[in-house]
Amino acid sequence: MTTCGRAIFETAIGACGIAWDGGRVAGVQLPERDAERTRARLARRFPLWAEAAPPADIQRIVDDIRALLRGEVRDFRAVALTLDGVPEFNRRVYEIARTIALGETLTYGEVAGRLGDRLLARDVGQALGQNPFPIIVPCHRVLAAGGRTGGFSGGGGVATKLRLLSIERARPSGPTLFDDLPLVARHASRT
Repeated sequence: MTTCGRAIFETAIGACGIAWDGGRVAGVQLPERDAERTRARLARRFPLWAEAAPPADIQRIVDDIRALLRGEVRDFRAVALTLDGVPEFNRRVYEIARTIALGETLTYGEVAGRLGDRLLARDVGQALGQNPFPIIVPCHRVLAAGGRTGGFSGGGGVATKLRLLSIERARPSGPTLFDDLPLVARHASRT
């Protein structure tokens, strides 16, 4: 059995990637323009790890990611992560992000408030921009104030964030001027 490895897998939003270290997820890669670009990005992140078939416990996580991206309910809070090299502040942000239920959102300020200081909102955004575990650490569920999308560092940028939120039927955590419109329509109305 391969202790460390990486694999590419197809989903409803394109080819994603996963890397593992034993039974822990070391990284997730959202789709790039095509499978080869996703593979290249994952290889740059994990250059010493060979591409291999995921072991059974990692394959279950892959299957759950696929299911989530088809619109099925999945919960990744129990997935073990390799946090070596992840700064302590980022770990705390990721722990909070992992508590955001499917279909729900928080703002950067609300996450900062849960850390004890709402003035850390910008730092929260930076930590989420460095998230090595998208989907499992659902950074896409964190929005800017007023229901604005904020940024997204995953492949496809904000369009991918909106697509993920749409798949999850997410609603902003607080009221906005556009409450009667779906999240994607609210974004389109601002462009």
